[in-house]
Amino acid sequence: MKFNSRLKEDFDRDGFVLVEGYLSAGEAGEINDNIQRFIDEVLPKSPDTTAFYEDMDDPASIKRLQNMADLDPYFGELFQSDRFTELSGFLLADEVVPKSPQWFNKPARVGTVTPPHQDGFYFMLEPNEAITLWLALDYIDEENGCMRYVRGSHRRGMRPHRSSNVLGFSQGVSDYTDEDRDREVAMCAKPGDLFAHHSMVIHRADANQSDRRRAALGLVYFAARARKDEEKAERYRKELFARWEKEGKI
Repeated sequence: MKFNSRLKEDFDRDGFVLVEGYLSAGEAGEINDNIQRFIDEVLPKSPDTTAFYEDMDDPASIKRLQNMADLDPYFGELFQSDRFTELSGFLLADEVVPKSPQWFNKPARVGTVTPPHQDGFYFMLEPNEAITLWLALDYIDEENGCMRYVRGSHRRGMRPHRSSNVLGFSQGVSDYTDEDRDREVAMCAKPGDLFAHHSMVIHRADANQSDRRRAALGLVYFAARARKDEEKAERYRKELFARWEKEGKI
């Protein structure tokens, strides 16, 4: 598969890039249909940590689904497909290792903020070279919580993070400034549009204040040259889930 060199140049400069119409509206609709099938048929038989909710007492308030590739063949095949792995490899200039697909949702009126963060803080890689392909499944704008990227922040190193108390996004940049906000780029999208962002770029999203949901599929790939501190990552995961369970969040 061939990609325009301008795509790579923009990604390297800004830390993110938009590819409009990467999938057709029909293909995005098929993914939406399979998300619903997953919720109806697979989720009831899955571990409790598969889904996070805005309101634990409201099954319709799912804000995130994870481990989908392990639990359902459709998402496993989608995640491993050349259409996504080749784009990731092109932008990272390396072979890639598929890590995880997740469904991110901001339910209408109740979808909460996504704090400013760097994905690489969670990934614990050396070097921190990874990418998230963020595939829009709805019409997404500033009213329902579009992505906001801090242009070029991936070239400025890892920022300090602290606990955010936001389920699913446990850590946020602790020294986020007006300068960062001034450099934000609000990215609107339609179903089938795709954002690719580097693991070190700072990004956030506002709450969903509209009567429309805001859903996207996030596909994470690590560069083959990156190495993960597995022991540190597993210790962090266990501590995090233990805290969330104690607080009644899962």
